[in-house]
Amino acid sequence: MFLLKKIIGPFFFPMPICIGISFLGLYFLWFTKKQMAGKILISLGICVLYLLSCRFASHLILNPLEKQYTSYHSEISSEFIVVLGGGGVFNSRIPVTSQLSSPSIVRLVEGIRIYRENPGSKLILTGKGVSEAMAETAKAIGIDGGDIIIESLSKDTKDEAKNVRQIVGNEPFILVTSASHLPRAMALFRKQGMNPHPAAAEHLIKKEQLLTPKSFYPGGGGLRKSERAFYEYLGALWAKLRGQT
Repeated sequence: MFLLKKIIGPFFFPMPICIGISFLGLYFLWFTKKQMAGKILISLGICVLYLLSCRFASHLILNPLEKQYTSYHSEISSEFIVVLGGGGVFNSRIPVTSQLSSPSIVRLVEGIRIYRENPGSKLILTGKGVSEAMAETAKAIGIDGGDIIIESLSKDTKDEAKNVRQIVGNEPFILVTSASHLPRAMALFRKQGMNPHPAAAEHLIKKEQLLTPKSFYPGGGGLRKSERAFYEYLGALWAKLRGQT
């Protein structure tokens, strides 16, 4: 099921959807008599891709996810700081910091910041493959290896929730992950009967944006935000359908 999700899921992201619609339109134009249908599909694919690449549209769909939970507040303390892995490319020929994806790096840095504000706490780093790379990075910048717990069996957030429960039990803990990922992660962890305190990291929307001409310029940044939103909404729907949240 995990492999099926990873193979099929990306086809529902903005770029594959828009290109798929446009290719279907080209098929109608070149190989059938449905010329009007072909023109409509191509126009639809291009227009949707344009919108999802613009800042105003990408912010509109991503903002509800990122604003749902706040960042860490110092008045909250805990023995455990759980940092969810965000993937990486593991190659021994490059530095360990280059092996981690941007989400993994930002989550780890935020987790370390919170760890330093909670003397005596433990860092729990999760995710198959990525947890070891995060641990090596943490130790390289001065974190005591004795304060790091590696959870390296999880393939996805659902697994992370189950496996972290084996470590923390019913104890409250601080859950660090990307702001857009936090709503789904909180739901999965709470479903396991745990008591996580949210700590949002890696905000793609840095501040409130006023509508300006630049808001309507398409770009890779806007498309990346739209893709992240699609990923989380699809993940939340998948978890809901399977009774995981």
